[in-house]
Amino acid sequence: MRTAHGRQVPTAGRTVYVEESGRGPDWVVFEAGGGCGRTCWDPVLPELAGTARSVTYDRAGRALSGRTSEQVGVDDLAADLVALTEAVVPGGFVLVAHSMGGLVARRAAERLGSRLRGLLLVDPLPETSPVYDTWDRTTAKVDRVLAVSQTLSRARPLARLLSGNVRRLFSPDTYQAMLTEDFTPAGIAQTRREMRAVAAAIPRFRARPPRLPDCPTIVLSAAHAAKGRERQHAATREHQRRYADSLPDGHHEEVASAHFIQAEQPQLVATRIRQLLHPAG
Repeated sequence: MRTAHGRQVPTAGRTVYVEESGRGPDWVVFEAGGGCGRTCWDPVLPELAGTARSVTYDRAGRALSGRTSEQVGVDDLAADLVALTEAVVPGGFVLVAHSMGGLVARRAAERLGSRLRGLLLVDPLPETSPVYDTWDRTTAKVDRVLAVSQTLSRARPLARLLSGNVRRLFSPDTYQAMLTEDFTPAGIAQTRREMRAVAAAIPRFRARPPRLPDCPTIVLSAAHAAKGRERQHAATREHQRRYADSLPDGHHEEVASAHFIQAEQPQLVATRIRQLLHPAG
């Protein structure tokens, strides 16, 4: 059973819900991808329980965090992440981010300085990727689909149908938490806001990319593409590799997994985190 208990932590004028787990002298902070909250990291946490203190959270407006009435941008989310680490983590830590969370983490990294011991980006989507060339149109199309899903999710059987891909990846208790928190009208409304935040952020990221992190950085790419998206997936993977190659201390790795690497390959993700916590040599 999922028995984690958390607390509300004030951030940059907002509030986020934070859970801490595990034991040890080291700290790891997790940033979820778009449409997800803290629960998407559940498969990885047991792998680290005996060696590190893990911090997961829900972004402002999502799941158990405080609701937001305004449109919160990626820079705002990065400010929340920095404030969260200042409130909860006593020293240095490794930051792990999935998908859209990579944008938030990279912007936050500019302000974290030497506290950031390592950065693990799990199938991120760099702003240089050509998929963003038409992101405004993609966002509008996806938003129309999500608007329908938002209405349908009021019926719990339909919510289960809409979340079938997640049910196959996560344990029953984690899936139940996701169903209750993320696949609801409020949860899907927040996902729509997050997509708009990314659409607004990409031109700024392309005009002024975040400073390259000085810490060791690992970029994991999902090797398995969704059917019909093989070409787009290959282009994304190439831009992930280019980003890793541009770093002072970067490493790129393809993983036998689809997009949710933390659910399909949790042991590998945990191993890479430990490597960042304790680099060889």
